[in-house]
Amino acid sequence: MPIPPACHLKYLLASIAVLLAAGPDVALAQAADSVISQPGTAPASTFRTDRPAGPGVRPSDGVGVFDRMGAKLPDLPPEKDYKGPIDEAYGAYQRGYYLTAMDKALPRAQLGDPAAQTLIGEILSQGLGVKKDVKNAAFWYGKAAEGGDPAAMFKYALMLMEGEGVPRDKVKADDYMRKAAEAGNPSAEFNWAQILVADNPGEKGLKLALPFYEKSAEQGIADSQYAVAQLYATLKDVPEEKKRLAREWMARAARAGFDTAQLDLGIWLVNGVGGPKDYVKGFEWLKLAANGGNVAAQNKLAHLYVNAIGTPPNPVEAAKWYVLSRRAGLADPALEDFYLGIEDEQQKAAIDAANKFRRR
Repeated sequence: MPIPPACHLKYLLASIAVLLAAGPDVALAQAADSVISQPGTAPASTFRTDRPAGPGVRPSDGVGVFDRMGAKLPDLPPEKDYKGPIDEAYGAYQRGYYLTAMDKALPRAQLGDPAAQTLIGEILSQGLGVKKDVKNAAFWYGKAAEGGDPAAMFKYALMLMEGEGVPRDKVKADDYMRKAAEAGNPSAEFNWAQILVADNPGEKGLKLALPFYEKSAEQGIADSQYAVAQLYATLKDVPEEKKRLAREWMARAARAGFDTAQLDLGIWLVNGVGGPKDYVKGFEWLKLAANGGNVAAQNKLAHLYVNAIGTPPNPVEAAKWYVLSRRAGLADPALEDFYLGIEDEQQKAAIDAANKFRRR
């Protein structure tokens, strides 16, 4: 029985430096840093061009795949029509009749039905129609996990990781997460991949994790789609036919609303990473991420307006996005120099636009 995906790990990963040291393939992904040096294709007479950027100046690259540890995963895509036996307890649950669902599931749960046990665990863990009871939820999830229900194994693993309703037990949690992943639960596949990376620093962990990211990505988890895209682009020894799919996986994650994927897809399109350059589409993806509040995208978008990449030059828009990213703590001396070089009225208009954006 499917259970809505939950939020997950609190393990901190060591470093993403392994991607930067993985060899020549990494140059493909890291070429995205050149976005501020792309040549302009339209006149930009209203921009200051006589002040060189300081050494080492570059905007942030945004969030890496491993920084998504602990974030709530996107919802799964819609389920296919079910043509098997009708589960009255689950049907009541879906319609919001939680007490009816509990009444119908409890006798089956007491007789050892893992699906019914999982349903009771879900109702108790969320307090749906009943008082929230994490301890009893953990009991029923544990029973269902012992019975082999993948959703219960995933949920029980999370509770064991957090020590929620049950004593913390990383070894047992990892075992159940692995079993749930091997049984095909997409959220478990993503989290088990993250555990493999955390427990096996370096390229070894990334290669062990990749098959689980791939399986989860195929089932619609945007975080996994993003991971697959990045690893296809950066890992050594990835077959060429997979490398050619890196941008498509990034696009899938971006279309699912994952703002970091939108940021990176925009950068890849502007710089020709994983396919031909497309300045206009790159600009559109960066603007979408920027409008969604992604600070790194706001910074990159300002550079595109300054250099007229994929858009006509617009000093007010460029300054607006710079102001927004600067307020969020992202310093950029090159953009500061640009901002100080535009007219006072343009600065005022940019600040007004930034204030309106903030109040939306």
